[in-house]
Amino acid sequence: MSVLEFIKVVILGIVEGITEWLPISSTGHMILVDEFIKLDVSKEFLDMFMVVIQLGAILAVLVLYFHKLNPFSRKKTLVERKQTWSLWLKVIIACLPAAVIGLIFDDKINELFFNAWTIAITLIVYGVLFIIVEIFNRKRKPKIRELSQLPYTMAFLIGVFQLLALIPGTSRSGVTIITALLLGASRFVAAEFTFFLAIPVMLGASALKLVKFGFSYTGLEIAILIAGVLTAFLVSVLAIKFLMKYIKKHDFKIFGVYRILLGIAVIIYFSIVGTSV
Repeated sequence: MSVLEFIKVVILGIVEGITEWLPISSTGHMILVDEFIKLDVSKEFLDMFMVVIQLGAILAVLVLYFHKLNPFSRKKTLVERKQTWSLWLKVIIACLPAAVIGLIFDDKINELFFNAWTIAITLIVYGVLFIIVEIFNRKRKPKIRELSQLPYTMAFLIGVFQLLALIPGTSRSGVTIITALLLGASRFVAAEFTFFLAIPVMLGASALKLVKFGFSYTGLEIAILIAGVLTAFLVSVLAIKFLMKYIKKHDFKIFGVYRILLGIAVIIYFSIVGTSV
């Protein structure tokens, strides 16, 4: 791999690591960055890489929250172990809608919505929604301040609304956080549940892409995958820590504003130069 190609992969890994956890759409950003940074690979490999690079982000969650997610930890009491098993059950329940619909309609959704205009529109729409939800919640006190208080019905509803994230530009973390906030969860609970919900969702999506691509890789393709996943992991660790610290004192409106501005910029750019996405 040339130095230039390595730099491109690292940039993509940085973008993935930051945007996967901040509610600003990782897929949308990855597609837009690829418009300017063209990897010298086949289209089939690139489509797979843009999804599988998320494994680095998932590894960051598993490392940072290993104790909280480990139901076998001897440091936990019996009650805490039961709560951990309950958390995993809630995550699985929330994943079911996306698992079923995504598996059936993955190719069709990509065919219909994988373009710059969809990304621009969803960036703006959900940016506005973030601002509206935060204004609506300004005087409301969250009913759910701990993950253990999150009911199974709410977990399922969050999973249903997560289906919207199948459309590029929506942001999986964004739509699940918005839903959780509207249903009465605190920002902290909404963010953490979003992180944990990503584990089976992204593992499933990555496995699906890997199976579709096949398991025959060139040396260059293996190097690109390793570099991208490793970079995404390291940056994700920092991004997650930043977000959890940020929301202790701030709301999500700044991310809504960013989405709106980026969506407008995307429309202007592709109106001028045309679109290949």
